[in-house]
Amino acid sequence: MTVIQQILDIILWPPLFYLIIFPGLIFTLLFIMFIIWAERKIAARVQLRYGPLEIAPKIGGAIQLMADFLRLAVQEVIIPKTVDLLPYMLGPLGAFVIALLPVVVIPFSPSFYPVNLESSIIIAAALTTIPPLLVILAAWASNNKFSIIGGARESFLIATYEVIILLSIASMVLLYSTYNFIEAVSLQQRYLWGVILNPLAALVFFVAVMMGTSRFPFEIAEAESEIVMGPVTEYSGIMYGLGMGISYTRMFVYNLIFVLLFLGGWSPLGGIVTGINFVDVILLPAISVIIKTTIVSLLMVFTRSVYARLRVDQAITAGWGFWFVLAMISLIVSAGVSYLIW
Repeated sequence: MTVIQQILDIILWPPLFYLIIFPGLIFTLLFIMFIIWAERKIAARVQLRYGPLEIAPKIGGAIQLMADFLRLAVQEVIIPKTVDLLPYMLGPLGAFVIALLPVVVIPFSPSFYPVNLESSIIIAAALTTIPPLLVILAAWASNNKFSIIGGARESFLIATYEVIILLSIASMVLLYSTYNFIEAVSLQQRYLWGVILNPLAALVFFVAVMMGTSRFPFEIAEAESEIVMGPVTEYSGIMYGLGMGISYTRMFVYNLIFVLLFLGGWSPLGGIVTGINFVDVILLPAISVIIKTTIVSLLMVFTRSVYARLRVDQAITAGWGFWFVLAMISLIVSAGVSYLIW
């Protein structure tokens, strides 16, 4: 029993539990598989496209995802001779790991977090800016002209959407007068959700996340009809799977931030979660956050069904000429609302 207890203590150690089990690697992989399945089903329904009909039709062909995952996991990783090996290997791996790191400072309830830092909002926002740089590094290290084109397009978009996302987050920091997620959610419980206090910042953040995670109509770097798979064109096997999963992982993390800053976090409909037991303090708040994050993610993948892909110049022009202006206006709105409330 002592050995079993020690193993359980290690597994349930908050930092390890957060990174490996929930909401870390295992839960994120399950979430990504569900979102990919939902994206395929929604697009097929809306666009009247039929896929395989013989693979587990009673569960919507969900087992096809398991087959895809298994294929990528056991497929041979082919490394071209012309690549720069070290950054070529570290690029997708590092981007995927760092894309997942913000969950360490993102709480799922007032009592469920490994580290409650006073600047948790700033730390999470800062960590989200690193993975795109590693993706560009991977594209350059591939020494492939199509990968480099995809990396260049990614760099153009980074300069646009990162600024817009950070301005949206800064708007809410200004509105709540705090850098802490738990305090931000607490203020929404006392007053109104952030999406009501500053709907402009919520809209800008939502669109910028779609741009930053290659959701339609901003799926530009991975335009398969033009440049195959963008920065990860030269990858195969599990390395390709990591490259493909980076955008979904970042979408998951960004939407967690969106839920905490704009949708009241773990509070259902703005109400205060009360109680002292595990269900009231941890389980119900975590479920509330997961449900809201899933709904926002499904809205994002739904755009694949109804929007055509933009050109890179159209996306950048809209980013700097329209969404950046709205992000600046959202700062003014937050300053005004903050003055009136506090």
